[in-house]
Amino acid sequence: MLSYRHSFHAGNFADVLKHTVVTSIINYMLNKDKPFCYLDTHAGCGAYSFQSNEAQKTKEFNNGIFPLWGRNDLPAPVARYMEQVIEFNAQTQLAHYPGSPSIALQMLRDIDRLFLFELHSNEFTAMRENFTGNRQIKMAKSDGLTGLIANMPPKERRAFILIDPSYEIKTEYQQVVDTLIQAHKRFATGTYALWYPVVKRTTIKQMERKLAHSGIKNIQLFELGIRADSAEMGMTSSGMIVINPPWMLHQEMQASLPFLAQTLGQDGQGFYRIETLVAE
Repeated sequence: MLSYRHSFHAGNFADVLKHTVVTSIINYMLNKDKPFCYLDTHAGCGAYSFQSNEAQKTKEFNNGIFPLWGRNDLPAPVARYMEQVIEFNAQTQLAHYPGSPSIALQMLRDIDRLFLFELHSNEFTAMRENFTGNRQIKMAKSDGLTGLIANMPPKERRAFILIDPSYEIKTEYQQVVDTLIQAHKRFATGTYALWYPVVKRTTIKQMERKLAHSGIKNIQLFELGIRADSAEMGMTSSGMIVINPPWMLHQEMQASLPFLAQTLGQDGQGFYRIETLVAE
């Protein structure tokens, strides 16, 4: 049974990392006149309130978006991400947080398309209400990993695919890697970004090893941690594994992650990783 609700975690440090990477990738893809499609396998509802009961219960935004709000010393990629948050709020107060679909919709052009998948009934209902009437968007209440395979290759021959599961089912760690390998066989030139939480480091290392030995080329990893790895502390860091990243992404993360690790890290334990898992 699906129980994960991102409203408890919206705007946390993991969202800051994920959406800094997402906005960098989309910004790069907009440099070409040709259309592309954005596919989100686990879209959620797309919009969150910091005043909701869920957000107020955890207040994870205090170690994420809130310390960045109103600062004028942000690295350029982080500032670009913050511009999307500011636009979504349309006011001087930080009251709402855009999910990945909302950020993508704000940035994409009329010629681009969005595919949003969400299996959780309540999340899908909220997503449909948030995006109803927009002909750019195709929404499906179905398994996003299956939907990804079915839609590759896209007619545009250009795509950015975000895979962002909750990992509430342990087999998802293996499933997302298997799906990535299948999708890449169908569409080898797409840009794929896989988000992961670090709760148990050995699990993430297994994912890294399998991807490194998959035969897929050009894989980079970007990770942000606010505390050292700990079996007792839950998610202490999270990362993005990107296949076929834009050429400038490595440089942009080098400018962003040290700043985020220092700013969001707790008790001086903030850290980051920037690694090439497989070269081009």
